[in-house]
Amino acid sequence: MTNFQRFLALTILSVFVAATCGAQQIQLTQSYKSGIYKTGEQVIFTANLEGVKSDSISVKVRKNYSNEIVETTRKNPGGELIVFSEMFTEPATVIVKVEAGDTYAELGAIIEPEKFNPGTTRPEDFDQFWANQKSELRALPIEVKKEAAAAEDGFVCWDVELNCTGPKPARGYFAKPENAEAKSLPIVLYVHAAGVKGSWCLSRADEALKYAKMGKGALAFDLNAHGMLNGQPQEYYDALEEGELKGYWAQGVESRDEYYFKGMYLRLMRTLDFLTSQPEWDGKRILVYGESQGGGQALAAAGLDHRVSAVVATVPAMSDMVSRFDNAIGGWPNPVSFDADQQKVLETVPYFDTAHLLKGSKATIVTEIGLIDFTCPSYAIYAAINQAEGRKIIHADPYRGHHLDQQQFQSDWEKNVYQPKMRFINDFLK
Repeated sequence: MTNFQRFLALTILSVFVAATCGAQQIQLTQSYKSGIYKTGEQVIFTANLEGVKSDSISVKVRKNYSNEIVETTRKNPGGELIVFSEMFTEPATVIVKVEAGDTYAELGAIIEPEKFNPGTTRPEDFDQFWANQKSELRALPIEVKKEAAAAEDGFVCWDVELNCTGPKPARGYFAKPENAEAKSLPIVLYVHAAGVKGSWCLSRADEALKYAKMGKGALAFDLNAHGMLNGQPQEYYDALEEGELKGYWAQGVESRDEYYFKGMYLRLMRTLDFLTSQPEWDGKRILVYGESQGGGQALAAAGLDHRVSAVVATVPAMSDMVSRFDNAIGGWPNPVSFDADQQKVLETVPYFDTAHLLKGSKATIVTEIGLIDFTCPSYAIYAAINQAEGRKIIHADPYRGHHLDQQQFQSDWEKNVYQPKMRFINDFLK
């Protein structure tokens, strides 16, 4: 698990959010516990307000992740109250939040998720652009610098640097079993969520070793997103976040040749080329695993390198970054919100959007989608994965936001979402 907290499961029928004193709570339910509907079906949200002492409640409704929220005040009946009822005739999303004093409940729904498409058009020279990037990358012979980092129980781990056209090198920790036979091991590439200095952003030897020990052993690489040095004092990462990498997600957004994610994706491909060059690789299995920005990298890897056979992408970013809806949130980093030339932004971003990168990918995609996620909107993730051609295992959760704050659902989430994801990984690596 990453340091982002997790909660919630598809089998939960209602959400209980208690006030600080624990005396009040709101129970919010909807027509279908999954939160997934067809067009023409009535979407009904019902609040049970029994025990809630406030005379009135606030009901906030946000459709299609619009920046506009419709808020109404309703009298508290002290019991059940239908707070939203509507039938949709086209793909859509809706999020309902009910508040009373310090207590609230929130959940989301999505209508016809399999019909969402990207909000931007795939550039005509998209494939040629990336073919050129790959050609330049692979024309540069791989130079590997590595230092021993750890060894335990028949496994070894190195701090590795790989040269790259990036412009930064790819850096991370590479671990594998000692004395493994040729063509015997799968690959696991672990990629990180957004940020620079947080613990969730930093590669670790123990993380690489954890994945190297799974199944019957694996070639495991924990790749940091930014080409940073590994194992440095905290001051090093603090300085990067406040300096060179401050607001990195917006750097170069007006040019496809300078946009920051170009280098990030090149480092992904360089690492995959390094791993597939190892004699122990079985030539078949490559798994890329990440959350948020890491989930976006995992999807990008599946699109950029069709050798990738499976990804596990939790609330993935960089998906449908420009919304199909007016005045709405796009997938992180939501680049239309940047202080930049919007026409140039719209010309740049599609080259790096997983909604276009995934076209033609046959990788198995395991993904978790929060139906109340305002960082990586549900429709944006569907718009991306709908373009892929492989098997899809989707955990769509009506009670999950981007961060997992409500700990009362932790055990349910672990049983119904986290454990199935880990079973998939273990089965894949057997």
